[in-house]
Amino acid sequence: MKKSNPLHQALFRILRPLARLLLRNGIPFGEFSELVKRAYVEAALEDFTDGRRKPTDSRAAVMTGLTRKEVKRQREILAGEDAGARDVLHTNRASRVVSGWVHDFAFQAKDGEPAMLAFDGPGSFSELVRRYSGDMPPRAVLDELLRVGVVAVDQNSGKLVLRQRAYVPAGDSEEMLQIFGEDVSDLIATIDHNLGSRDVDQQPLFQRTLTYNNIPPEILDQWREYAGSESQALLEKLDTWLGPHDRDISGQQANGDSGESVRTGVSIFYFEDPNRTGS
Repeated sequence: MKKSNPLHQALFRILRPLARLLLRNGIPFGEFSELVKRAYVEAALEDFTDGRRKPTDSRAAVMTGLTRKEVKRQREILAGEDAGARDVLHTNRASRVVSGWVHDFAFQAKDGEPAMLAFDGPGSFSELVRRYSGDMPPRAVLDELLRVGVVAVDQNSGKLVLRQRAYVPAGDSEEMLQIFGEDVSDLIATIDHNLGSRDVDQQPLFQRTLTYNNIPPEILDQWREYAGSESQALLEKLDTWLGPHDRDISGQQANGDSGESVRTGVSIFYFEDPNRTGS
């Protein structure tokens, strides 16, 4: 019997829950297959350059197994897409507003904590939104933050209070799907980096998982609450360190700043699988 390819086994484990999500959202295989072709072509054209020029359609066809005609078709679709829309995954505006409220001195109280803000006027929520969310209407941003419980209205002063230091959209919204795409993409990129880190000078990226497979379901409520609170505390601690280095928040370049930009972060997620039983 032919031994299974370890990469195939890993891919199947990735695709199984993905297939469930796609079926739940009404995405047929043909539509998924079209997106996979597009991703193959973009990866071949963008990620495998020789440093001088991008691969040709012919080379991309050899790498992907697609015909040159299909590579050309997918390349033209990619070229016609709105680059700004494709980059939206990296610019969640509501999250940036919350981050600015936490880190920007202009929106902090004397004790360094996020201040209560009026909706309009100098140092207001509207000014915060204009600074960190571009042309988004302040009322629309506020309505969303109120909906998910990140912001509340103080009953005495009528000012806005930041209740949570993280924005997570509730329900099956478009933003949840954007976050899903970004989080899974980042995880796979980290794993790809670590699998390819054969260079002595290329350090692997941090990648750790805590897993037990014979946990009684009776303790899960307690475990979920503990894991959630500890994870949130760690993220807030990391945010306190990294946030002030973001040029959009600091508003300036540090001495020796090259002017280049890097997107970086740490992602934490909780999981449980009731379908697997302990021995």
